[in-house]
Amino acid sequence: MIVVTGATGNVGRSLVQVLAAGGERVTATSRTIKDADVPKAVPHRAADLTDAESLRPVFDGADALFLQNGGASAHLLNPYEILDVAKAGGVGRVVLLSSQGVATRPQSASHGDTARTIEDAVRESGMTWTILRPGGFNSNAYAWAETVRAHRSVAAPFGDVGLPTVDPDDIAEVAAVALREDGHGGRIYELTGPAPSTPRQRAAAIGEALGEPVRFMEQTREEAREEMLRFMPEPVVETTLAILGEPTGAEQRVSPDVERVLGRAPRTFADWSRRYVAAFR
Repeated sequence: MIVVTGATGNVGRSLVQVLAAGGERVTATSRTIKDADVPKAVPHRAADLTDAESLRPVFDGADALFLQNGGASAHLLNPYEILDVAKAGGVGRVVLLSSQGVATRPQSASHGDTARTIEDAVRESGMTWTILRPGGFNSNAYAWAETVRAHRSVAAPFGDVGLPTVDPDDIAEVAAVALREDGHGGRIYELTGPAPSTPRQRAAAIGEALGEPVRFMEQTREEAREEMLRFMPEPVVETTLAILGEPTGAEQRVSPDVERVLGRAPRTFADWSRRYVAAFR
């Protein structure tokens, strides 16, 4: 049995669907999971990654684990405790959803340092492990959904700075391979899209998917900072703005790892826009 944590997130939700469609026994878990969040016949349990004991019944009888890195609450996790409980339940293989920032922003508490601690715990767990380090997600564009629906407009900073954002469904498919197949133990996969795209280009791609133009309005750095501070801690905002505005060469590099694992090129942002266009209608 495979346990998928973060099963209501963009990657976890897709991963549960991929595994279930492939005939795998899956248990899906997140803090507030409901029947509607998973395919029919997939067992699900509410549990909290910040409370390892709440995961004990979830891990009982499992042999593989997809562990997401906790997102905004990552600093509250005790990964060593979580992995000890997983091993006690029978888990011998773990695939960790980490962050590209471990390598590109190692001094950043919000992007690199905390994720590195979780990675270290996975590597020291004694399990067969695989670490996935994606860059920015295509699904971050959901932040534009409200203004696209209301005004057919997008406001974002650094309109012409390109990053190779990745499709969460590609991350899920790579995770499914690593969970089910041998040969991926001890590997770290950096996951990106097939080419850099800019916010201006991504807004245009959403417009093409809608069949209507979407106007792009470039924010200043300070305007973007003010908006982001409404829902993100200041250290996360500052590091995010640095990545968006002054990315390192490593953050702009296109990785071959999606194609190496899946045997096909990663999907483009335009592909993602067409599949999830309903969110912007």
